[in-house]
Formats: sequence, structure tokens, C-alpha cells
Amino acid sequence: MAKNIAVATPSISAEPFPGRERGGAGAFLRKTATLIRRNPLGFVGLLIILIFAAIAVLAPWIAPYGLNEFTAGQPNEGMSLAHWFGTDQIGRDVLSRDIYGARISLSVAFISVLGGAAIGTVIGIISGYLGGFVDSMIQRSVDTAIAFPPLLLLLIIVQALGPSARTVVVAIMLAIIPGVTRVVRGAALSEKNNQYVEAARATGASTPRILFRHILPNVMALAIVIMTTLLGAAILAEASLSFLGLGIPAPAASWGRDVSDARNSFPINIPAAFFPGAAIALTVFGFNVLGDAIRDIGDPRLRGSQS
Repeated sequence: MAKNIAVATPSISAEPFPGRERGGAGAFLRKTATLIRRNPLGFVGLLIILIFAAIAVLAPWIAPYGLNEFTAGQPNEGMSLAHWFGTDQIGRDVLSRDIYGARISLSVAFISVLGGAAIGTVIGIISGYLGGFVDSMIQRSVDTAIAFPPLLLLLIIVQALGPSARTVVVAIMLAIIPGVTRVVRGAALSEKNNQYVEAARATGASTPRILFRHILPNVMALAIVIMTTLLGAAILAEASLSFLGLGIPAPAASWGRDVSDARNSFPINIPAAFFPGAAIALTVFGFNVLGDAIRDIGDPRLRGSQS
């Protein structure tokens, strides 16, 4: 300890702002390398997500064939140089379908999770801060929603509203809200007793100002972690609905429906079922490990145990 102090003292006197010179790109790269070394699976998950996101954005330019190009090849062709993943039961290129399917899965997941997490976060901070009758009513509603199995709840909503892209987004969003509300409520309960909230009350701040100016920013980190972990579940939910024929209707590409179509062909088209299934598994894996890494980085107790 004494040696460290002796070395640090001359550098402070010779350089008034040592952190400014040593910061910048080099410090950022060192910090990034440290995070990658401590969370290698999280970095792998981030790479997987970025690759699939790039595929979704560039789908019209990188897909070798059109989305519903029936003349791409003969039905149920095997893997070849012309069709890397083969063709489906009506002659469409499986690789092209998988590339376009990334658009559906990622867009549905992001829209539904952003909407559901935002609504759940607002309801959660209102429930936790107000307490009393309002909190009791909200939590009993949350208990009722959580009592339903998630897939059953999705099926009920889709059957009630009819299968469409908008219905799938709304169904997944509604299924997300109760769980987010429950978790954020717990964080709001602990935040409302902090001194900064009491100081805001003493200065006459209104309830909406306390909720959205003081409590909401302090639970946003938790909300972001929840959103990251829910993205994989949202992709799996969309694929499950499409597999059952209640998801995104044709002619849009959907990984879940492509797996179902390949399973129902005779003989079973193994490549046409395997590659969309592998895309679902990889994407869900990427979001799950990235969410775990973000949680570990954001949790001071875990961060301290790793250092």
C-alpha cells in the first residue's frame, strides 16, 4: 500500500488531470476487453444478436432468392450449391426464407418487449409507490394473469383477436406486463423510502413528478435487464404461435411456421425443419446469455465478487 502511494503522488503533482490523458479510446478499449474477459458468453450472445440483426436489415440484398419465389427449385430438394439449405415442399429456397424470417422474429420481439416492459414498468412504480387499495387491486390483477400458463394466455388472446402480426405483438405484450409489473413494484417499494423521495415530498413535488422524475430513473436499469432477458422468450413465443398456425399469417416468413410446414411434409423435410429451428435456438440463446451478462455487470454484489 505504501509503495502505491509513493508512486501515485509524483504523477498527481506533475499532471493536474492525469485521467484525461490516459482516458479516451484506449481506456474504453481496456474496459471493453475486461468486460469481455469476465463475461465471454455475454459477448458471444451479443455477436449472435448483431449477426441476426444485420441479416434482418440486409435481407433483400443478401437473400439468394425472393421470399416466395416458387420457381427457386424443385420441391423438397436437398442441400446443394444452388440451395445451401435445400428447398421446402413447394420449391422455395429455405435459406432465403430463414433470412427473411429474422425480420419477423426480431421485429415482433423488440416491439412487444418494449411495449410490454414500458407499460409494466409504469404500472409497477405506481403500484409500489401509492400502495394501499391501488396496490392491492393491481397486484390481485397481476396474480390472476400470472396464474394462467403463458402459452395458454397467448392462445386465448390470439383466438379472441384473430391471427395477424398485430395480434401476435399485442398478445406477447399483454403476457409480458404482469411479470414486469411484479418485479418493478418490488424495486419501487424500496426506492420510495429513500431520502431523495422524502426530500421531494418535503419540497411539495407532485406524485407524477416523484414517480417519473425520481423513482422511474432509478428502476430503469432493472427494467433494461428484464427487457433483455424477455427478448428471447418473446421470440420463442412468436415461433410457438406460428408453429400452431396462430402466428404471422402467410405469405410472411416465420421460423415457427416453416418448421411446422416441414414437419407436415411427406417425407419429412429435415433441412427445412432443422435450419429455422436452429435459428430460433441460436437467437434465444444469444438473448439469454446477453441478459445474464448485463444482469451480472449491473449487480454490484456480482461485480464485486468477480473483481
